[in-house]
Amino acid sequence: MPPLIHHPAFDAEFDPAHRFPMRKFTRLAEILVEDGLVAPGGFQVPAPALPSWLELAHDPAYVEAVLTQRVSREREKVIGFPVDERVAMRSACAVGGTVLAARLALEGGLACNTAGGSHHAGPEGGAGFSVFNDVAVAAHVLLADGDVGRVLVFDCDVHQGDGTARIFERDAAVFTLSVHAERNYPTDKARSDLDVPLPDGMEDESYLALLPALLERAIREARPDIVFYNAGVDPHRDDRLGRLHLSDAGLAERDRRVIGTCRERGLPVAGVIGGGYSRDIEALARRHSILHRVAAEFG
Repeated sequence: MPPLIHHPAFDAEFDPAHRFPMRKFTRLAEILVEDGLVAPGGFQVPAPALPSWLELAHDPAYVEAVLTQRVSREREKVIGFPVDERVAMRSACAVGGTVLAARLALEGGLACNTAGGSHHAGPEGGAGFSVFNDVAVAAHVLLADGDVGRVLVFDCDVHQGDGTARIFERDAAVFTLSVHAERNYPTDKARSDLDVPLPDGMEDESYLALLPALLERAIREARPDIVFYNAGVDPHRDDRLGRLHLSDAGLAERDRRVIGTCRERGLPVAGVIGGGYSRDIEALARRHSILHRVAAEFG
């Protein structure tokens, strides 16, 4: 089984009525233990990201504001919730989780976080339920440490990875790809190295048919030493904020094709869970666990 990363702080314990389903992180970890995908106490536990790491992708003044809980009301409104002590710790630990997943993937070929994919956070600050862009920070850390020379971000969240695109828009070492619903958030789209906007209502067969050529092109052009895979489940037909109509089986096959293609090429993969929105935390957490179940097939 590939390493799975989790930290109790991933759940900042929001009110269940909040639009962001924060409880899904705790329930996801419980499900992975209950279903035998990880032994009790078997998660890799990350340390919070260092401020110096966060500053590789974000304005240092913004990083300090988050870590001292002094984010402006205007920025909190853009993010979608107040940045209190628990949110600050959650955000730093989620980044630490993705950095750890990446390092473990470089060692063993594949590792998955039980959080991550906060791809709307850009250079100036957070947005769209994203405080820090964990994948962007992790990519920067690996590049700065000399662990990798080139990176591919393969983002299948239903929303465009606009923050990631903006962070790396002038960085030739990182190739950003975003497969997303064209008419969904954010209204003001960024420019990824490869954007694949999809029409509303797309179902499994049409979606899956796109992947082989996309993977081939992305790997050819990126020439990556590692792939960060955002396995957002918000393309699901029952997602509250999605506009696509994928099924559980469709999401599983998507993950299987992305991970499988990368592993066949000998490319390490760091998986993050990305977005997923539902009042039904049990169903949502199980949907997120698809990534980890598929990853187990490659263990």
